[in-house]
Amino acid sequence: MASPSTRQVSAFNLAIVLALCFGSLTYGYSFSITSTTLGQPSFFEYFNLSQDTTAPRYAYTNRVIGGLNGCFSGGGFLGALVGGWACDALGRKKTLLLATPIAILGGALQGGAVNIAMLLVGRTLGGFAVGILMVLIPLFQCEIAPPAARGFLVSQHGVVIVFGYSVAAWVGFGCFYTTKPAFQWRFPLSLQCLWPLVMLLLTPLLPESPRWLLMQGRQQEAWDIVEKLHNSDKDDSRVSFAREEFYQMTNQVSADQEMASSETLTTLFTKKSYRRRMLCAFMTMFASESTAILVIYNYSVLLYEGLGFSSNISLLLAAAYVTVACCGNYISSLLMDHVGRVKLLITGISGCLICLIFEAALSARYIGTENSSGLGAGVFFLFLYISFYGCCIDATTYVYCTEIFPTHIRSRGMAWSLAVLFGTTVAYLIPAPTAFAQVGWKYYLLFIILSAINIPIIWTLFPETKGLALEEVGEKFGDDVIVKLTNITTEQREQLDDAIRADKSRLESTHVERLPV
Repeated sequence: MASPSTRQVSAFNLAIVLALCFGSLTYGYSFSITSTTLGQPSFFEYFNLSQDTTAPRYAYTNRVIGGLNGCFSGGGFLGALVGGWACDALGRKKTLLLATPIAILGGALQGGAVNIAMLLVGRTLGGFAVGILMVLIPLFQCEIAPPAARGFLVSQHGVVIVFGYSVAAWVGFGCFYTTKPAFQWRFPLSLQCLWPLVMLLLTPLLPESPRWLLMQGRQQEAWDIVEKLHNSDKDDSRVSFAREEFYQMTNQVSADQEMASSETLTTLFTKKSYRRRMLCAFMTMFASESTAILVIYNYSVLLYEGLGFSSNISLLLAAAYVTVACCGNYISSLLMDHVGRVKLLITGISGCLICLIFEAALSARYIGTENSSGLGAGVFFLFLYISFYGCCIDATTYVYCTEIFPTHIRSRGMAWSLAVLFGTTVAYLIPAPTAFAQVGWKYYLLFIILSAINIPIIWTLFPETKGLALEEVGEKFGDDVIVKLTNITTEQREQLDDAIRADKSRLESTHVERLPV
């Protein structure tokens, strides 16, 4: 690339990333709020559910709890597929306008639910909306981020998702002490409407993705946005970098469009380089979910109660748990552009595996006893587990799955990635309450075995992508890169500058009048 100064993140660029994070917050809070709701006694009383594991109605309660998570994840699965289509067909901004009103409606139905059916419909709509947002937000962030800081910027999606978990946990803990039973669970559920509402209000202020605009042939608009993203009017070195990046984008998009004209949906699985990407995306999401992260978090209050803690202390521990995760995700965002994506994933899954082994052993030995040391050790390993997951895995999955796909199939690739995430979530979360009730600690064995299998697969299969421009990642999968900017020699840079100058007439013929050459 050009000098390091040209890779700095502009205030405008950072503002867009952070504004988009309200979509991330929508997912984090909406998904997480079920966990704290399950710690509110008034919720069980209102819907005539049982917290007594020996009561005949407890089996029905388990099915309802599984249904709450299953409907959300099922809706997310469908939303991810719709999001993949909408991002290409409508553009990034219009897709935001599609998802956010649905999220508001889903939150309103849950907060105002008068029966289980209404609650489940609200969870399904909420899941559908965040399925779209989960495809869109990291994709959008990825396409406006400079290469050297892309890991940091896109990983803010993961940071804010877990911040949403934390907000939900602390809101739930605070509402536990209210004297109004309905407020105890209705207010946290209703608060889901706030984050997508803010996102909806901010959307008109956001620019469209320049890469999507290039795919639509709107080069002048794309250049205007690239220029503003790099704050090019303030610094000559930024002008040079913006010019080079736009030249690279334009040429790679042109090549991608030529390939896309002969591709079909099945090409994603039949073309070797695409098939490897799809497999990497599948393994990234499958391996991350197979650490048992959502099972542990979503039923964390129940797990702490199973370890002998009272409801209020369980809610407090759940809130502290996700606060640790939030801090871990921020640490991950700082490490990612230096350590690399693959090493972080391997380290995180290995750490989670070790923690799960200890957690299973401690649960087998001490659950049902009054041994405070053994039960305390169980809590310690749950917190150590989330430290590994937050610092190494969570944000990394979204960054990696977003950047491995070329522009013309990025939305479909992300749709596939998130469909795998939500599909795996459904498979693990729905049976979890019954599994913990029937086999207890042995349910951890499933995730221990899967993690042990996934580690060598990731180490063997995944190429590293840190520091590369999005248009250059394809080389790692065997595709041709039309223009290279990363790690080029002085002679190659001179040749690049000559090519940009020679291309001036073609750029002007497409009305990119303000492109500096």
